[in-house]
Amino acid sequence: MNIENIGQPFLKKFPGDFSNNPMQRNTPKVLFATIKPAGFDHPQLIAFNEALSEEIGLGKFEEKDLNFLVGSQLPDNIQSYATAYAGHQFGNWAGQLGDGRAILAGEITNATGKKTEIQWKGAGATPYSRRADGRAVLRSSVREYLMSEAMYHLGVPTTRALSLAFTGEDVIRDIMYNGNPQYEKGAVVIRTAESFLRFGHFELMFAQGEHKLLQDLLDFTIENYFSEIITSDHQKYKDFFEKVCSRTADLMVEWFRVGFVHGVMNTDNMSILGLTIDYGPYSMMDEYNLNFTPNTTDLPGRRYAFGKQGQIAHWNLWKLANALQPIINDEKFLESTLNNFGVYFWEAHDKMLCKKFGFDGLRKEDDEFFSNWQGIMQELELDHTLFFNQLEKITPDTDLNEYFSPAAYTVLNEEKLRKLEDFIEKYQSRLHSNTISREESLELMKTTNPKFILRNYLLYQCIEEISNGKTEMLTKLTQALENPYQELFPEFSVKRPSSYDDTAGCSTLSCSS
Repeated sequence: MNIENIGQPFLKKFPGDFSNNPMQRNTPKVLFATIKPAGFDHPQLIAFNEALSEEIGLGKFEEKDLNFLVGSQLPDNIQSYATAYAGHQFGNWAGQLGDGRAILAGEITNATGKKTEIQWKGAGATPYSRRADGRAVLRSSVREYLMSEAMYHLGVPTTRALSLAFTGEDVIRDIMYNGNPQYEKGAVVIRTAESFLRFGHFELMFAQGEHKLLQDLLDFTIENYFSEIITSDHQKYKDFFEKVCSRTADLMVEWFRVGFVHGVMNTDNMSILGLTIDYGPYSMMDEYNLNFTPNTTDLPGRRYAFGKQGQIAHWNLWKLANALQPIINDEKFLESTLNNFGVYFWEAHDKMLCKKFGFDGLRKEDDEFFSNWQGIMQELELDHTLFFNQLEKITPDTDLNEYFSPAAYTVLNEEKLRKLEDFIEKYQSRLHSNTISREESLELMKTTNPKFILRNYLLYQCIEEISNGKTEMLTKLTQALENPYQELFPEFSVKRPSSYDDTAGCSTLSCSS
Protein backbone atom coordinates (compact mmCIF):
# COMPACT_ATOMS: atom_id res chain seq x y z
CA MET A 1 0.00 0.00 0.00
CA ASN A 2 1.10 3.58 -0.60
CA ILE A 3 1.21 4.58 3.06
CA GLU A 4 4.18 6.84 2.40
CA ASN A 5 1.73 9.19 0.65
CA ILE A 6 -0.35 9.79 3.76
CA GLY A 7 -0.35 13.48 4.67
CA GLN A 8 -1.38 15.31 7.82
CA PRO A 9 -2.90 18.72 7.03
CA PHE A 10 -4.99 18.75 10.22
CA LEU A 11 -1.87 18.63 12.40
CA LYS A 12 -0.29 21.46 10.46
CA LYS A 13 -3.37 23.66 10.64
CA PHE A 14 -4.40 23.52 14.31
CA PRO A 15 -2.79 23.66 17.75
CA GLY A 16 -2.23 20.30 19.41
CA ASP A 17 -0.59 18.47 22.27
CA PHE A 18 2.52 16.74 20.91
CA SER A 19 3.52 14.96 24.12
CA ASN A 20 2.53 11.44 22.96
CA ASN A 21 1.09 10.87 26.42
CA PRO A 22 -1.85 8.41 26.57
CA MET A 23 -2.79 9.30 30.16
CA GLN A 24 -6.35 10.54 30.52
CA ARG A 25 -6.45 14.31 30.96
CA ASN A 26 -8.02 17.53 29.76
CA THR A 27 -6.28 19.13 26.81
CA PRO A 28 -7.67 22.68 26.65
CA LYS A 29 -7.08 25.01 23.71
CA VAL A 30 -6.07 22.18 21.36
CA LEU A 31 -7.94 20.09 18.82
CA PHE A 32 -5.77 16.99 18.97
CA ALA A 33 -3.12 15.11 20.92
CA THR A 34 -0.44 13.02 19.27
CA ILE A 35 -0.41 9.43 20.41
CA LYS A 36 1.22 6.24 19.22
CA PRO A 37 -0.90 3.10 18.72
CA ALA A 38 -0.23 0.36 21.24
CA GLY A 39 1.38 -1.94 18.68
CA PHE A 40 0.63 -5.64 18.44
CA ASP A 41 3.20 -8.38 17.93
CA HIS A 42 1.01 -11.14 16.50
CA PRO A 43 -1.64 -9.61 14.23
CA GLN A 44 -3.69 -11.74 11.85
CA LEU A 45 -5.63 -10.36 8.89
CA ILE A 46 -9.31 -11.29 8.77
CA ALA A 47 -10.54 -9.13 5.87
CA PHE A 48 -9.19 -6.44 3.55
CA ASN A 49 -11.30 -4.19 1.33
CA GLU A 50 -9.26 -4.22 -1.88
CA ALA A 51 -11.75 -2.17 -3.91
CA LEU A 52 -11.81 0.61 -1.31
CA SER A 53 -8.02 0.60 -0.99
CA GLU A 54 -7.62 1.12 -4.73
CA GLU A 55 -10.36 3.75 -4.79
CA ILE A 56 -8.86 5.97 -2.10
CA GLY A 57 -5.30 5.72 -3.41
CA LEU A 58 -3.63 3.23 -1.06
CA GLY A 59 -3.28 0.56 -3.74
CA LYS A 60 -2.86 -3.17 -3.34
CA PHE A 61 -2.23 -4.97 -0.06
CA GLU A 62 1.08 -6.72 0.55
CA GLU A 63 2.02 -8.92 3.50
CA LYS A 64 4.35 -6.23 4.83
CA ASP A 65 1.34 -3.92 5.20
CA LEU A 66 -0.23 -6.02 7.99
CA ASN A 67 1.66 -4.18 10.72
CA PHE A 68 0.31 -0.86 9.44
CA LEU A 69 -3.26 -2.22 9.50
CA VAL A 70 -3.02 -2.69 13.28
CA GLY A 71 -0.95 0.44 13.94
CA SER A 72 2.43 -1.22 14.45
CA GLN A 73 5.79 -0.13 12.99
CA LEU A 74 4.60 3.13 11.47
CA PRO A 75 6.69 4.86 8.79
CA ASP A 76 8.43 8.14 9.57
CA ASN A 77 5.90 10.21 7.60
CA ILE A 78 3.08 9.35 10.00
CA GLN A 79 2.52 11.11 13.31
CA SER A 80 -0.62 9.47 14.66
CA TYR A 81 -3.07 11.50 16.73
CA ALA A 82 -6.46 11.58 18.41
CA THR A 83 -8.86 14.51 18.22
CA ALA A 84 -10.66 16.22 21.09
CA TYR A 85 -14.37 16.90 21.04
CA ALA A 86 -17.26 17.26 23.47
CA GLY A 87 -20.89 16.32 23.31
CA HIS A 88 -24.34 15.80 24.73
CA GLN A 89 -24.87 12.15 25.71
CA PHE A 90 -28.44 10.94 26.26
CA GLY A 91 -29.51 14.57 26.46
CA ASN A 92 -26.93 15.68 29.03
CA TRP A 93 -23.78 17.74 28.59
CA ALA A 94 -20.80 15.40 28.98
CA GLY A 95 -17.92 17.85 28.61
CA GLN A 96 -14.68 16.87 26.91
CA LEU A 97 -14.84 13.47 25.23
CA GLY A 98 -12.67 12.82 22.18
CA ASP A 99 -11.33 9.85 20.24
CA GLY A 100 -11.22 7.24 23.01
CA ARG A 101 -10.30 4.25 20.88
CA ALA A 102 -9.79 5.88 17.50
CA ILE A 103 -6.38 7.07 16.31
CA LEU A 104 -5.86 8.93 13.04
CA ALA A 105 -3.04 8.14 10.65
CA GLY A 106 -3.74 11.11 8.39
CA GLU A 107 -5.10 11.76 4.93
CA ILE A 108 -4.52 10.10 1.56
CA THR A 109 -5.24 11.75 -1.82
CA ASN A 110 -6.10 9.58 -4.82
CA ALA A 111 -5.39 10.22 -8.50
CA THR A 112 -8.55 12.32 -8.93
CA GLY A 113 -7.71 14.57 -6.00
CA LYS A 114 -10.25 13.04 -3.61
CA LYS A 115 -9.05 13.12 0.00
CA THR A 116 -9.78 10.42 2.57
CA GLU A 117 -8.93 10.24 6.25
CA ILE A 118 -7.64 6.95 7.66
CA GLN A 119 -8.27 5.93 11.24
CA TRP A 120 -7.55 2.91 13.42
CA LYS A 121 -10.26 1.85 15.84
CA GLY A 122 -9.14 -0.32 18.73
CA ALA A 123 -5.41 0.34 18.49
CA GLY A 124 -4.86 1.58 22.05
CA ALA A 125 -5.54 4.26 24.63
CA THR A 126 -5.56 8.00 24.00
CA PRO A 127 -5.87 10.98 26.38
CA TYR A 128 -9.61 10.77 25.66
CA SER A 129 -10.18 7.11 26.59
CA ARG A 130 -11.82 8.06 29.91
CA ARG A 131 -10.12 5.35 32.00
CA ALA A 132 -10.68 2.72 29.28
CA ASP A 133 -8.01 0.77 27.41
CA GLY A 134 -8.70 1.98 23.86
CA ARG A 135 -8.94 -1.59 22.61
CA ALA A 136 -11.76 -3.18 20.63
CA VAL A 137 -13.07 -6.73 20.66
CA LEU A 138 -13.77 -8.95 17.67
CA ARG A 139 -17.57 -8.67 17.84
CA SER A 140 -17.67 -4.86 17.75
CA SER A 141 -15.00 -4.77 15.05
CA VAL A 142 -16.79 -7.25 12.78
CA ARG A 143 -20.03 -5.32 13.29
CA GLU A 144 -18.39 -2.04 12.26
CA TYR A 145 -16.50 -3.52 9.32
CA LEU A 146 -19.49 -5.25 7.76
CA MET A 147 -22.23 -2.76 8.59
CA SER A 148 -20.42 0.33 7.36
CA GLU A 149 -19.84 -1.42 4.02
CA ALA A 150 -23.44 -2.66 3.96
CA MET A 151 -24.69 0.90 4.39
CA TYR A 152 -22.41 2.14 1.63
CA HIS A 153 -23.77 -0.39 -0.85
CA LEU A 154 -27.33 0.41 0.23
CA GLY A 155 -26.61 3.99 -0.82
CA VAL A 156 -26.61 5.46 2.69
CA PRO A 157 -23.90 8.08 3.50
CA THR A 158 -21.41 6.43 5.84
CA THR A 159 -17.85 5.98 6.99
CA ARG A 160 -16.28 2.92 5.36
CA ALA A 161 -14.08 0.03 6.44
CA LEU A 162 -10.69 -0.78 4.94
CA SER A 163 -9.49 -3.71 7.03
CA LEU A 164 -10.26 -6.02 9.91
CA ALA A 165 -7.54 -7.83 11.85
CA PHE A 166 -6.96 -9.79 15.04
CA THR A 167 -4.50 -8.08 17.37
CA GLY A 168 -3.31 -11.34 18.89
CA GLU A 169 -4.29 -10.31 22.41
CA ASP A 170 -7.36 -10.83 24.58
CA VAL A 171 -9.47 -7.97 25.93
CA ILE A 172 -11.80 -8.16 28.93
CA ARG A 173 -15.31 -6.79 28.48
CA ASP A 174 -18.64 -6.90 30.32
CA ILE A 175 -20.91 -7.12 27.27
CA MET A 176 -24.18 -6.41 29.12
CA TYR A 177 -22.76 -4.37 32.03
CA ASN A 178 -24.14 -6.95 34.47
CA GLY A 179 -21.00 -7.79 36.42
CA ASN A 180 -19.92 -10.72 34.26
CA PRO A 181 -16.81 -9.60 32.38
CA GLN A 182 -15.11 -12.10 30.09
CA TYR A 183 -12.02 -12.23 27.94
CA GLU A 184 -12.63 -11.77 24.23
CA LYS A 185 -10.41 -11.71 21.18
CA GLY A 186 -9.05 -8.26 20.39
CA ALA A 187 -9.29 -6.73 16.93
CA VAL A 188 -8.62 -3.51 15.02
CA VAL A 189 -10.64 -1.96 12.21
CA ILE A 190 -9.29 0.69 9.88
CA ARG A 191 -12.12 2.96 8.90
CA THR A 192 -12.11 5.77 6.37
CA ALA A 193 -14.13 8.90 5.68
CA GLU A 194 -13.77 12.19 3.90
CA SER A 195 -13.62 13.60 7.42
CA PHE A 196 -14.35 12.35 10.93
CA LEU A 197 -15.33 15.82 12.19
CA ARG A 198 -18.38 15.72 14.46
CA PHE A 199 -20.84 18.15 15.98
CA GLY A 200 -18.85 17.66 19.17
CA HIS A 201 -15.66 19.19 17.76
CA PHE A 202 -17.47 22.51 17.40
CA GLU A 203 -19.22 22.12 20.75
CA LEU A 204 -15.88 21.76 22.52
CA MET A 205 -14.45 24.97 21.09
CA PHE A 206 -17.61 26.85 22.06
CA ALA A 207 -17.64 25.40 25.58
CA GLN A 208 -14.03 26.44 26.10
CA GLY A 209 -14.71 29.96 24.82
CA GLU A 210 -12.19 29.43 22.01
CA HIS A 211 -14.09 31.47 19.43
CA LYS A 212 -11.08 32.18 17.22
CA LEU A 213 -10.24 28.49 17.06
CA LEU A 214 -13.90 27.73 16.44
CA GLN A 215 -13.91 30.07 13.44
CA ASP A 216 -10.65 28.56 12.17
CA LEU A 217 -12.24 25.12 12.36
CA LEU A 218 -15.29 26.36 10.48
CA ASP A 219 -13.13 27.90 7.77
CA PHE A 220 -11.12 24.67 7.45
CA THR A 221 -14.28 22.55 7.24
CA ILE A 222 -15.95 24.74 4.62
CA GLU A 223 -12.82 25.00 2.50
CA ASN A 224 -12.08 21.28 2.52
CA TYR A 225 -15.48 19.57 2.64
CA PHE A 226 -18.15 21.99 1.41
CA SER A 227 -16.94 23.00 -2.03
CA GLU A 228 -20.53 23.88 -3.01
CA ILE A 229 -20.35 26.90 -0.69
CA ILE A 230 -18.97 29.69 -2.86
CA THR A 231 -19.74 32.72 -0.72
CA SER A 232 -16.60 34.19 0.85
CA ASP A 233 -17.97 36.66 3.38
CA HIS A 234 -19.83 36.00 6.64
CA GLN A 235 -22.68 34.42 4.65
CA LYS A 236 -20.61 31.27 4.19
CA TYR A 237 -21.16 30.30 7.83
CA LYS A 238 -24.93 30.52 7.37
CA ASP A 239 -24.70 28.52 4.16
CA PHE A 240 -22.63 25.94 6.05
CA PHE A 241 -25.22 25.51 8.77
CA GLU A 242 -28.03 25.14 6.23
CA LYS A 243 -26.01 22.46 4.44
CA VAL A 244 -25.36 20.57 7.66
CA CYS A 245 -29.08 20.64 8.44
CA SER A 246 -30.11 19.35 5.01
CA ARG A 247 -27.41 16.66 4.95
CA THR A 248 -28.46 15.50 8.40
CA ALA A 249 -32.14 15.39 7.40
CA ASP A 250 -31.27 13.46 4.24
CA LEU A 251 -29.31 10.95 6.32
CA MET A 252 -32.25 10.38 8.66
CA VAL A 253 -34.51 9.75 5.67
CA GLU A 254 -32.07 7.15 4.40
CA TRP A 255 -32.04 5.44 7.79
CA PHE A 256 -35.83 5.24 7.69
CA ARG A 257 -35.73 3.94 4.11
CA VAL A 258 -33.61 0.89 4.93
CA GLY A 259 -34.79 0.46 8.53
CA PHE A 260 -31.56 1.36 10.31
CA VAL A 261 -31.54 2.20 14.03
CA HIS A 262 -28.31 3.84 15.22
CA GLY A 263 -28.94 3.29 18.92
CA VAL A 264 -26.81 6.09 20.37
CA MET A 265 -27.33 9.42 18.59
CA ASN A 266 -25.31 11.59 20.97
CA THR A 267 -24.01 14.84 19.47
CA ASP A 268 -20.49 13.42 19.55
CA ASN A 269 -21.74 10.62 17.27
CA MET A 270 -23.10 13.03 14.65
CA SER A 271 -20.96 13.61 11.56
CA ILE A 272 -20.69 17.21 10.38
CA LEU A 273 -20.79 15.81 6.81
CA GLY A 274 -24.01 13.88 7.32
CA LEU A 275 -22.38 10.43 7.44
CA THR A 276 -23.42 7.44 9.49
CA ILE A 277 -20.64 7.16 12.06
CA ASP A 278 -19.82 5.02 15.11
CA TYR A 279 -21.43 1.60 14.63
CA GLY A 280 -22.09 0.47 18.19
CA PRO A 281 -25.46 -0.83 19.47
CA TYR A 282 -27.15 -0.46 16.09
CA SER A 283 -29.69 -2.72 14.41
CA MET A 284 -31.45 -3.12 11.13
CA MET A 285 -35.19 -3.29 11.66
CA ASP A 286 -36.75 -6.74 11.87
CA GLU A 287 -40.40 -6.33 12.94
CA TYR A 288 -41.52 -2.77 12.31
CA ASN A 289 -41.72 -0.81 15.56
CA LEU A 290 -41.33 2.96 15.86
CA ASN A 291 -40.46 2.50 19.55
CA PHE A 292 -37.69 -0.03 18.95
CA THR A 293 -34.21 0.64 20.31
CA PRO A 294 -31.48 -2.02 20.17
CA ASN A 295 -29.44 -0.30 22.88
CA THR A 296 -29.95 -1.61 26.43
CA THR A 297 -28.35 1.60 27.72
CA ASP A 298 -31.24 3.51 26.11
CA LEU A 299 -33.84 1.76 28.25
CA PRO A 300 -36.39 2.48 29.54
CA GLY A 301 -36.63 5.98 28.04
CA ARG A 302 -35.94 4.89 24.43
CA ARG A 303 -34.55 8.31 23.56
CA TYR A 304 -32.93 6.92 20.43
CA ALA A 305 -35.76 4.67 19.24
CA PHE A 306 -36.28 4.16 15.51
CA GLY A 307 -39.21 6.54 15.17
CA LYS A 308 -37.48 9.32 17.12
CA GLN A 309 -34.34 9.58 14.99
CA GLY A 310 -35.51 12.59 12.98
CA GLN A 311 -36.58 14.37 16.18
CA ILE A 312 -33.23 13.64 17.86
CA ALA A 313 -31.30 14.84 14.81
CA HIS A 314 -33.26 18.09 15.10
CA TRP A 315 -32.41 18.36 18.81
CA ASN A 316 -28.73 17.75 18.07
CA LEU A 317 -28.76 20.47 15.42
CA TRP A 318 -30.11 22.91 18.02
CA LYS A 319 -27.05 22.13 20.13
CA LEU A 320 -24.77 22.66 17.14
CA ALA A 321 -26.51 25.97 16.41
CA ASN A 322 -25.83 27.07 19.97
CA ALA A 323 -22.14 26.28 19.50
CA LEU A 324 -21.95 28.20 16.19
CA GLN A 325 -23.87 31.26 17.40
CA PRO A 326 -20.74 33.29 18.33
CA ILE A 327 -19.57 33.04 14.70
CA ILE A 328 -22.88 33.19 12.83
CA ASN A 329 -24.19 35.83 15.26
CA ASP A 330 -27.76 35.75 13.94
CA GLU A 331 -30.25 34.07 16.27
CA LYS A 332 -33.23 34.70 13.99
CA PHE A 333 -31.49 32.95 11.10
CA LEU A 334 -30.56 29.97 13.24
CA GLU A 335 -34.05 29.69 14.66
CA SER A 336 -35.66 29.96 11.24
CA THR A 337 -33.31 27.36 9.74
CA LEU A 338 -33.99 24.95 12.58
CA ASN A 339 -37.74 25.49 12.34
CA ASN A 340 -37.54 24.60 8.64
CA PHE A 341 -35.78 21.33 9.43
CA GLY A 342 -38.99 19.50 10.28
CA VAL A 343 -40.74 20.69 7.13
CA TYR A 344 -37.81 19.60 4.96
CA PHE A 345 -37.37 16.29 6.75
CA TRP A 346 -40.99 15.16 6.65
CA GLU A 347 -41.47 16.10 3.00
CA ALA A 348 -38.30 14.18 2.08
CA HIS A 349 -39.40 11.28 4.29
CA ASP A 350 -42.82 11.01 2.66
CA LYS A 351 -41.35 11.28 -0.85
CA MET A 352 -39.06 8.39 0.11
CA LEU A 353 -42.06 6.33 1.23
CA CYS A 354 -43.75 7.05 -2.10
CA LYS A 355 -40.83 5.36 -3.85
CA LYS A 356 -40.94 2.40 -1.48
CA PHE A 357 -44.61 1.90 -2.38
CA GLY A 358 -44.10 2.63 -6.10
CA PHE A 359 -46.19 5.80 -6.15
CA ASP A 360 -45.78 8.40 -8.88
CA GLY A 361 -45.32 11.24 -6.41
CA LEU A 362 -46.47 12.62 -3.09
CA ARG A 363 -50.14 13.54 -2.79
CA LYS A 364 -51.99 15.14 0.11
CA GLU A 365 -54.03 12.00 0.79
CA ASP A 366 -50.87 9.90 1.10
CA ASP A 367 -50.31 11.21 4.61
CA GLU A 368 -53.30 9.26 5.90
CA PHE A 369 -52.24 6.20 3.90
CA PHE A 370 -48.77 6.23 5.48
CA SER A 371 -50.23 6.60 8.97
CA ASN A 372 -52.49 3.60 8.34
CA TRP A 373 -49.52 1.64 7.05
CA GLN A 374 -47.50 2.32 10.20
CA GLY A 375 -50.38 1.12 12.35
CA ILE A 376 -50.79 -2.08 10.34
CA MET A 377 -47.05 -2.78 10.42
CA GLN A 378 -46.86 -2.45 14.19
CA GLU A 379 -50.08 -4.29 15.04
CA LEU A 380 -49.25 -7.23 12.74
CA GLU A 381 -45.55 -7.14 13.66
CA LEU A 382 -44.55 -7.29 10.00
CA ASP A 383 -40.92 -7.42 8.95
CA HIS A 384 -39.92 -4.05 7.50
CA THR A 385 -37.82 -5.38 4.62
CA LEU A 386 -39.79 -8.52 3.79
CA PHE A 387 -43.08 -6.61 3.70
CA PHE A 388 -41.92 -4.41 0.83
CA ASN A 389 -40.32 -7.34 -0.97
CA GLN A 390 -43.67 -9.16 -0.86
CA LEU A 391 -45.55 -6.03 -1.88
CA GLU A 392 -43.66 -5.95 -5.19
CA LYS A 393 -45.12 -9.34 -6.17
CA ILE A 394 -48.66 -9.08 -4.86
CA THR A 395 -51.65 -9.63 -7.16
CA PRO A 396 -55.44 -9.36 -6.64
CA ASP A 397 -55.57 -13.15 -6.26
CA THR A 398 -52.88 -13.37 -3.58
CA ASP A 399 -53.70 -15.38 -0.44
CA LEU A 400 -52.68 -12.77 2.13
CA ASN A 401 -52.29 -15.24 4.99
CA GLU A 402 -49.99 -17.53 3.03
CA TYR A 403 -48.17 -14.61 1.46
CA PHE A 404 -47.49 -12.41 4.51
CA SER A 405 -47.23 -14.97 7.32
CA PRO A 406 -43.51 -15.56 6.56
CA ALA A 407 -43.02 -11.81 7.10
CA ALA A 408 -44.98 -11.62 10.37
CA TYR A 409 -43.64 -12.09 13.90
CA THR A 410 -47.13 -12.89 15.18
CA VAL A 411 -49.97 -15.14 14.05
CA LEU A 412 -52.20 -13.46 11.47
CA ASN A 413 -55.61 -14.29 12.92
CA GLU A 414 -58.89 -13.51 11.21
CA GLU A 415 -59.17 -9.99 12.60
CA LYS A 416 -55.62 -9.09 11.60
CA LEU A 417 -56.10 -10.55 8.14
CA ARG A 418 -59.21 -8.37 7.63
CA LYS A 419 -57.20 -5.28 8.52
CA LEU A 420 -54.41 -6.33 6.18
CA GLU A 421 -56.88 -7.02 3.39
CA ASP A 422 -58.45 -3.59 3.84
CA PHE A 423 -55.04 -1.95 3.69
CA ILE A 424 -54.00 -3.87 0.56
CA GLU A 425 -57.23 -2.80 -1.15
CA LYS A 426 -56.44 0.83 -0.39
CA TYR A 427 -52.89 0.30 -1.65
CA GLN A 428 -54.02 -1.19 -4.94
CA SER A 429 -56.54 1.62 -5.37
CA ARG A 430 -53.74 4.14 -4.91
CA LEU A 431 -51.58 2.27 -7.43
CA HIS A 432 -54.38 2.35 -10.00
CA SER A 433 -54.41 6.15 -9.82
CA ASN A 434 -50.69 6.34 -10.65
CA THR A 435 -49.73 8.39 -13.69
CA ILE A 436 -46.78 6.06 -14.32
CA SER A 437 -46.85 2.51 -15.68
CA ARG A 438 -46.74 -0.55 -13.44
CA GLU A 439 -43.27 -1.29 -14.81
CA GLU A 440 -42.06 2.16 -13.76
CA SER A 441 -43.70 1.73 -10.38
CA LEU A 442 -41.95 -1.62 -9.83
CA GLU A 443 -38.63 -0.15 -10.85
CA LEU A 444 -39.01 2.53 -8.18
CA MET A 445 -39.70 -0.15 -5.59
CA LYS A 446 -36.87 -2.44 -6.65
CA THR A 447 -34.27 0.34 -6.53
CA THR A 448 -35.53 1.68 -3.19
CA ASN A 449 -36.29 -1.49 -1.22
CA PRO A 450 -33.31 -3.76 -0.50
CA LYS A 451 -33.62 -7.52 -0.85
CA PHE A 452 -30.84 -8.06 1.69
CA ILE A 453 -30.17 -6.29 4.96
CA LEU A 454 -27.44 -7.18 7.44
CA ARG A 455 -29.52 -8.39 10.36
CA ASN A 456 -28.05 -8.72 13.83
CA TYR A 457 -28.58 -12.47 14.00
CA LEU A 458 -26.53 -12.90 10.82
CA LEU A 459 -23.77 -10.79 12.31
CA TYR A 460 -23.96 -12.87 15.47
CA GLN A 461 -23.52 -16.08 13.48
CA CYS A 462 -20.65 -14.57 11.51
CA ILE A 463 -18.82 -13.43 14.65
CA GLU A 464 -19.19 -16.90 16.16
CA GLU A 465 -17.71 -18.49 13.04
CA ILE A 466 -14.76 -16.10 12.85
CA SER A 467 -14.07 -16.75 16.53
CA ASN A 468 -13.80 -20.42 15.62
CA GLY A 469 -11.43 -19.79 12.73
CA LYS A 470 -13.98 -19.97 9.90
CA THR A 471 -14.62 -17.29 7.25
CA GLU A 472 -17.20 -18.89 4.93
CA MET A 473 -20.09 -16.82 6.28
CA LEU A 474 -17.98 -13.66 6.24
CA THR A 475 -17.41 -14.24 2.53
CA LYS A 476 -21.10 -14.86 1.83
CA LEU A 477 -22.25 -11.85 3.84
CA THR A 478 -19.74 -9.66 2.05
CA GLN A 479 -21.08 -10.79 -1.32
CA ALA A 480 -24.66 -10.24 -0.19
CA LEU A 481 -24.09 -6.77 1.27
CA GLU A 482 -22.28 -5.67 -1.89
CA ASN A 483 -25.45 -6.54 -3.86
CA PRO A 484 -28.29 -5.59 -1.50
CA TYR A 485 -30.90 -5.05 -4.22
CA GLN A 486 -30.46 -8.62 -5.45
CA GLU A 487 -31.32 -11.87 -3.70
CA LEU A 488 -28.03 -13.76 -4.01
CA PHE A 489 -28.70 -15.98 -0.99
CA PRO A 490 -32.41 -16.69 -0.36
CA GLU A 491 -31.58 -18.16 3.06
CA PHE A 492 -30.67 -14.62 4.21
CA SER A 493 -34.02 -13.18 3.08
CA VAL A 494 -36.05 -14.49 5.99
CA LYS A 495 -37.27 -12.99 9.23
CA ARG A 496 -35.20 -13.32 12.41
CA PRO A 497 -35.46 -16.87 13.80
CA SER A 498 -37.25 -16.98 17.16
CA SER A 499 -34.22 -18.70 18.72
CA TYR A 500 -32.43 -15.32 18.58
CA ASP A 501 -35.20 -13.29 20.20
CA ASP A 502 -33.45 -12.95 23.56
CA THR A 503 -29.83 -13.51 22.59
CA ALA A 504 -27.39 -10.96 24.06
CA GLY A 505 -25.32 -9.38 21.32
CA CYS A 506 -28.06 -10.10 18.80
CA SER A 507 -31.52 -8.80 19.69
CA THR A 508 -30.17 -6.76 22.61
CA LEU A 509 -26.89 -4.88 22.63
CA SER A 510 -24.99 -2.51 24.86
CA CYS A 511 -22.77 0.46 24.09
CA SER A 512 -19.80 -1.92 24.29
CA SER A 513 -21.17 -3.88 21.35
